[in-house]
Amino acid sequence: MSAWQHWLLERARVREVRGLARATDEATGLYDLASNDYLGLARDPRLAEAAHRATLRHGTGSSASRVVTGTHPVHRELEDGLCRLTGRDEALVFSSGYLANLGILGALGGPGTLLVLDEQAHASLIDGARLARSPLAWTSHHSVKETIDLLASRSQPRAVVVVESVYSVSGDAAPLDELAAACRRYDALLLVDEAHSLGVGTAGGAVRAASLAADPSVVVTATLSKALGAQGGAVLFGGEPAGMLRTHLASTARSFIFDTALAPGSAAAAGEAVRILEEDPALAGLVPERVALMTGTLGRLFPAGSSPGQRNQAEVEVIESGAGAVVSLRVGSAETATMIAAELRGAGIAVGCFRPPSVPDGISRIRLTARATQHPEELVEVLATVARTVSRHARVTA
Repeated sequence: MSAWQHWLLERARVREVRGLARATDEATGLYDLASNDYLGLARDPRLAEAAHRATLRHGTGSSASRVVTGTHPVHRELEDGLCRLTGRDEALVFSSGYLANLGILGALGGPGTLLVLDEQAHASLIDGARLARSPLAWTSHHSVKETIDLLASRSQPRAVVVVESVYSVSGDAAPLDELAAACRRYDALLLVDEAHSLGVGTAGGAVRAASLAADPSVVVTATLSKALGAQGGAVLFGGEPAGMLRTHLASTARSFIFDTALAPGSAAAAGEAVRILEEDPALAGLVPERVALMTGTLGRLFPAGSSPGQRNQAEVEVIESGAGAVVSLRVGSAETATMIAAELRGAGIAVGCFRPPSVPDGISRIRLTARATQHPEELVEVLATVARTVSRHARVTA
């Protein structure tokens, strides 16, 4: 056995023992409480037809980077549509939300830029910050005071505060108003990742709902693969410097310049989703209704002081989504989360199982996602199964 084979086998054994093994099994036929298709648009025939037309016209791939020959009319149309939807002035589309985050942080970063990240920032934001070669600082989750202290005491001429509008694992919402005010006061930019809020609750996203769409100090990143049911990512700018920021990003972001452009079919599908939301913004409001149903049902099924489970003493904490589609059950160890997810899969229910490195040790979570297409009565029945399964493995505290 080679040294590489020995190392790979040992790493696999450690992951298995710690409950950190991942799989890429299909979820066909399972009740979906795990995916990010919040509006049910990923299988909408209107998106499929738009993708089909664009593919026939422009090809299955873009064939080159956007700065060579990879820009097609569907990219411009999508960027214009995203600006209308969000109330922003300029947009630049990337091949994924992950690449959009890497691109903007690399373009804005460097030795003269302090990057201030919330401790629960998504991996794409962390990776982008590290690749930016900027000085980094971290704040406690949602701490406006710590953010202000770092901005006020910095030695760098520029600073970017990096947050998610709705956090992908816990589902809670950032204090955007307070953070934006702090950034305006201390001449900093606020970078808001809207992956889990665009098209959810308010069609135009959390930044627009907070009346910050025209704020020049706010930069938005978004993914097109969640509520919009397609693929790709985008960076959006508002106010007077929007054009300059877009030009700078298109000229310097490595994940834009050196990446083949988003496939025309995916761009057209995302553009169609934008048009659907523009015509029917109430569709976004169905998701919070499902979230309220989920948290209310789980609150009844998980009353405070419930008896401990038989297998361990991990505690379950039901965390209500702030402005997105996520309901998070904090269940303790990675092993507990893995057992719960596997048992629910056997019962025909797909849930998110978040373990390190997605979350810190000891606070693994079962993540449930609401979707506009969930039938309320069926959802309540499924949640009863979830509650029974979780209760066999953990103690409920909230």
